[in-house]
Amino acid sequence: MDLDDILGARPDDPLPALLREDLDRLSVAELEARITALQGEIARTRRKIDGAVDHMASADALFRR
Repeated sequence: MDLDDILGARPDDPLPALLREDLDRLSVAELEARITALQGEIARTRRKIDGAVDHMASADALFRR
């Protein structure tokens, strides 16, 4: 998957702005808080992926011949 595929999906997507944000202006505490928030978002996204995979596996098992 190309980064352009992710970033070009929606014009209102905040991810491109987040990736371009100047980190030089942030303190160490702010950077740590940012990492904590991003790790939380990664965990939330992984749970969504796991749920989707589990749902697909359940559907496949249900309709398997």
